[in-house]
Amino acid sequence: MFTSYGAVDGFAGPISTVRVYEDNVMVREALEDLAPGSVLVVDGGGSRRCALLGDKLASIAASRGLAGIIINGCVRDSRELAGIEVGVLALASHPLRSKKEGIGERGVPLEFGGVTWRPGHHLYADSDGIVLAADDLSNSV
Repeated sequence: MFTSYGAVDGFAGPISTVRVYEDNVMVREALEDLAPGSVLVVDGGGSRRCALLGDKLASIAASRGLAGIIINGCVRDSRELAGIEVGVLALASHPLRSKKEGIGERGVPLEFGGVTWRPGHHLYADSDGIVLAADDLSNSV
């Protein structure tokens, strides 16, 4: 379902969520205040009409030590994203910027891709796919 756009192929961390539609103001706000090691999951409604993340927002995520970003929507600046040290998974790329209205929700369960993405649950992503777990599995044997 997703294509990898960032320089990091595998990433893991606790999930934070944002639900928006063709508007990335709340995406930026989340990236600016999430804890290092977090994974931001963005439900953009699967829209392929504009991008919710580009090189500037991905650079914010990388500079703050976020593990990754998953977008049920599009990204832009794909060539630049490939050089930014953060995991980025999205449906596709699109050159058009999103609106800037600040409409959306944060910290809510999201439903897409046949799963429920819950804030605080843990995500493990690599080139084989994504695993979600209610608990941190990194210390499990």
